[in-house]
Amino acid sequence: MTDLILEEQLGPVLVVTLNAPERRNPISDIEMVDALAQAMLGADATASVRAVILTGAGTAFSSGGDVKKMAPGQGLRDEAPVNTRINYMRGIQRLPLLFEALEVPVLAAVNGPAIGAGCDLACMCDVRIASENALFAESFVKVGLVPGDGGAWLLPRIVGFSKASEMALTGETLNASQALACGLVSRVVAAEDLLSEALDIANMIASNPRHAVRMTKRLLRKAHATTLSDTLELSAAMQALAHTTRDHEEAVSAFTERRNPSFLD
Repeated sequence: MTDLILEEQLGPVLVVTLNAPERRNPISDIEMVDALAQAMLGADATASVRAVILTGAGTAFSSGGDVKKMAPGQGLRDEAPVNTRINYMRGIQRLPLLFEALEVPVLAAVNGPAIGAGCDLACMCDVRIASENALFAESFVKVGLVPGDGGAWLLPRIVGFSKASEMALTGETLNASQALACGLVSRVVAAEDLLSEALDIANMIASNPRHAVRMTKRLLRKAHATTLSDTLELSAAMQALAHTTRDHEEAVSAFTERRNPSFLD
């Protein structure tokens, strides 16, 4: 067990909190990667968890990489560049692959700055909402680096190529309203309302049939990186499965009987 990640299950929703507030919740350390990966895999494998909220302790969502650990021989950087490459692949690059494979929906509640890899971590989530205190920056260029954790793939798919290029090439910071305007987040709320708003959304997701929610998420994720014809083929296969679930039968019965459904699966 580790205290780098806090977990609290509130009904069908698991709240996962990055818990290194004194360092602004960096995610580049292998210990944090391991702890976050373990929490997410556990949530994905737990039937009672219908949605996950990811947030940060303290005033920051995540500062991304720990700049104090970027000297040779520290953090991800090895004396030998070939080993640095391996450190990235076995370390922080596990996170975008993991989040891409998760079936449980993940909502980022961005409570403060999400900088560099912290911005990319938010982009790995399915839904992003921000407090008025949130800030976003694809700021790798500011420290002479490139997005090493998948940001070059994630960000253009969310805000479009031009805006992603502007963010990555300037390294400038967006405030919450700017993030909302470019579609980086879907809503902005008062800081004191962030968790309750996130819980409202997560509970709305959790109230729907679990298998339909998870398959819908997979379909949306797969559609990101495939053709229309492949997406339609996968949709047909998933729909064939969805038609056989008890929750689909219950939803149809409840509709015809004019009552609220009671989902079982």
